[in-house]
Amino acid sequence: MNSIASPARLSTSSATFDADFKARLHWSADTDAGIEQRVADILADVQQRGDAAVLDYTARFDGLQAKSMAELELTQAELKVAFDALPDDQRQALQAAAARVRSYHEAQRKASGESWSYRDVDGTLLGQKVTPLDRVGIYVPGGKAAYPSSVLMNAIPAHVAGVGEIIMVVPTPVRGSVASGGTGAASDAKPEVNTLVLAAAYVAGVTRAFTIGGAQAVAALAYGTATIPKVDKITGPGNAYVASAKKRVFGVVGIDMIAGPSEILVLADGSTPPDWVAMDLFSQAEHDELAQSILLCPDAAYIDLVQASINRLLPEMPRREIIAKSLNGRGALILTRSMEEACEISNRIAPEHLEVSSRDPHRWEPLLKHAGAIFLGAYTSESLGDYCAGPNHVLPTSGTARFSSPLGVYDFQKRSSLIEVSEQGAQTLGQIASVLAHGEGLQAHARAAEMRLR
Repeated sequence: MNSIASPARLSTSSATFDADFKARLHWSADTDAGIEQRVADILADVQQRGDAAVLDYTARFDGLQAKSMAELELTQAELKVAFDALPDDQRQALQAAAARVRSYHEAQRKASGESWSYRDVDGTLLGQKVTPLDRVGIYVPGGKAAYPSSVLMNAIPAHVAGVGEIIMVVPTPVRGSVASGGTGAASDAKPEVNTLVLAAAYVAGVTRAFTIGGAQAVAALAYGTATIPKVDKITGPGNAYVASAKKRVFGVVGIDMIAGPSEILVLADGSTPPDWVAMDLFSQAEHDELAQSILLCPDAAYIDLVQASINRLLPEMPRREIIAKSLNGRGALILTRSMEEACEISNRIAPEHLEVSSRDPHRWEPLLKHAGAIFLGAYTSESLGDYCAGPNHVLPTSGTARFSSPLGVYDFQKRSSLIEVSEQGAQTLGQIASVLAHGEGLQAHARAAEMRLR
């Protein structure tokens, strides 16, 4: 099949631009009602039956038959065997990526993750105590694809933060099962566990790993079972069932975010080779038919060159049909009046990945307020951030970068306020608290403060 990709051609000078642009951006995060009900049933069943329910759903959805949860847990020895079995180039690349990710998150911890305190003039101590979470669960997608990079990006910041236990769940469906795109459970077939994923777990310091996925894995992490310990927070992306389950267990545990389809926005001034920009647009479009790739550029002739590159390069792509559907359905090549206007539109979109592909990216960076990650300069492809640059690739999507941040060390820590009031300080603060407490009608609050007055 010859796939053709023709992203929408829009211009900010058009009278219908706002409406056309809004229609292109639209994506509903609402989950199908049937999925919501099935997820609710799975969560309730795992909460009630624990391991037995997890085993049943893993057999039903992944085709992975096991008599006990012990068969679904990967030992540290197995993770090391996977690491040792890697070809030299993969092992070295994995270690290099892990070192860069760890280095970045260690710098992040030092910058914002330390406890602090001070004493005011009357000797009262005020401050903040930063402590790591005790136990977290990381969900690593599996099935149709394997993502060792997701292991690094979730486990390493948790490890750097000082989390005591990191529990990884990764679906490993048997070929022919529901999760792998089939129609039902396979009888005696063996699952294909991705060696790079297991090796990444070993490198990143995962404490325990289980070959389970879906809503049942989220439920097991949130509620705990006889085998899988209850965690304090769950991070990592997944399909619609995983997203729905994470929403439902929030409050019982913390979660990182609800991820939507992947996005890339390229701000280009026409100085970057058009093939590079076309391939950067492909890099997100190949994820999913719902992924979004947008180019903003004030040079109409350059946009024509990028379209020509798309036409020439697409047939070479193994995932060309997915790329074409993504670009045709949600992609856009937008002609702007200026780079300044392009920056304004970028802030409206608040993209997950934002490439500033220009001669002088630092000229435009101060104008950019909302993005999950900003990639500066023609040589900074988004794919480097996905794998090995260092900053986290778990990023807010669907405009949530307006109020959300990338996954980081801070997601695996919590803060406790420190207050130590001196006798002298109690005389001043006690009077203030007494007045305010009486005003709220809370006499016990007032009396507790008054008792400490001389």
